[in-house]
Amino acid sequence: MRQRTIVCPIIQNDGAYLLCKMADDRGVFPGQWALSGGGMEPGETLEQALRREISEELGDKLQIEKITPWHFRDDTRIKTYADGSQEEIYMIYLMFDCVSANREVTFNEEFQAVAWVSPERLGEYDLNVATRQTFTDKGLL
Repeated sequence: MRQRTIVCPIIQNDGAYLLCKMADDRGVFPGQWALSGGGMEPGETLEQALRREISEELGDKLQIEKITPWHFRDDTRIKTYADGSQEEIYMIYLMFDCVSANREVTFNEEFQAVAWVSPERLGEYDLNVATRQTFTDKGLL
C-alpha cells in the first residue's frame, strides 16, 4: 500500500470557511463537501506544498496571508481516479489554519463547486467524514 503525506488548508476569511464540493467521478470522497489539499511532492517544504496545492486547486488570486500548523491525523482511504481505477492509500494529513485576504477562488476539475460557509451552517452540508471530523475537532460541529 502506498503512503502519501497530505497537506490540508483550513481556509478562513472573515469568519467563514472555504468548502469544496468534490467531483462526482474521482477523489477519496466523490460528490461530498471537503477541504482542499493534496499530496506533497519530493523536495517540497510543508509551506511550499500547501501553497502549491492552494494555487493548483483554487487559483492564483486567492491570497493566503497567514498559515499556522494546527493538527495531524492518519487513516487509510480508497481513492478513485478519473479513469475509474481505484487505489488504497495510507494517508497522513497535516492540517493548517489559513487566513485569506480575499475570497477570489477559481477551482479546478477536482471540484464542482465551492462555498464560503459560516460555522453555524457547516452542519447543513454533506461533509465527508474527514472534513466532519476536522470541524468537530475544532469545536465547530
